[in-house]
Amino acid sequence: MTMDSDATINDGYKERLEQVRACIEKRLDELLPESGNERDLVALAMRESTLAPGKRMRPILLMLTAEGLGHDGTWGLDLGCAVEMIHAASLVLDDMPCMDNASLRRGRPTVHLKFGEDIAILTAIALLSRAFGVIAAISDLAPTIRTQLVEVAANAVGMRGLVRGQFQDLRDGQQSRRPEEIAVTNNLKTGVLFGAIVDMAWLISSAEDSVRPMLQTFAMELGQAFQMYDDLRDTCPGSEKDQGKDVGKSTFVSLYGEDKVRQQLFVHLCNAELSLRQVFGDSGLIADYMRMVFKQAALTH
Repeated sequence: MTMDSDATINDGYKERLEQVRACIEKRLDELLPESGNERDLVALAMRESTLAPGKRMRPILLMLTAEGLGHDGTWGLDLGCAVEMIHAASLVLDDMPCMDNASLRRGRPTVHLKFGEDIAILTAIALLSRAFGVIAAISDLAPTIRTQLVEVAANAVGMRGLVRGQFQDLRDGQQSRRPEEIAVTNNLKTGVLFGAIVDMAWLISSAEDSVRPMLQTFAMELGQAFQMYDDLRDTCPGSEKDQGKDVGKSTFVSLYGEDKVRQQLFVHLCNAELSLRQVFGDSGLIADYMRMVFKQAALTH
């Protein structure tokens, strides 16, 4: 996946991307309405943490994948918004003093600093509850598919995904680790949720069973690339989050250095694109989007 040019990304594609993003923003606003009570801090924090400016990479990826697999309905939009709420909840918890103790997220003060630690915890729980409620409320979806979607989301959040990944990062990250151990943690922290995203897209589409493992390979490679990208941004002055939070942690950057990690990041991106080609052929819709997201990784700090 080349990262040095936008030549392959035409205006029509960019327009389509903006349409998808606008739909996501509008739907998130509808799903997390203002309470009308300025003292309802949890509702306010839910909106601020989820609607704060961000890439919306996960819901966009879900919608593009579902579209590429033949889905032409609206299920992908609500599923994407549910995933964005799950992601927002994980960030609220990650930033807590008992975890990463961050002060800045998406260029704004973190939820626990602005609203208090009690509100932050309640906000994360409320966002997770809302996310599962959104998935369960897709009434025109076959009950068996809806049940599978809930299960996929639950596994991504729990001890098969985000929770275990964060636990390993907190407890094992302060110790010397083998590359294989770091890769496992990175997959749990990031790759599993990408896996859930493509699985959801597959479940609501008419794609064949043979497509599913190829999508999972794409998600795993993307997860490794994205975590490396995130680790590189820990020392990037242009980042809209706290810097230096990985100091003293065993990451690929601390193990190999930035240059080698950047090279490996591109290897994972190339592997991800190979999996995409197996599924979508030469159609570059998702590959073009990945190119846009990771363009900054090609720049030196």
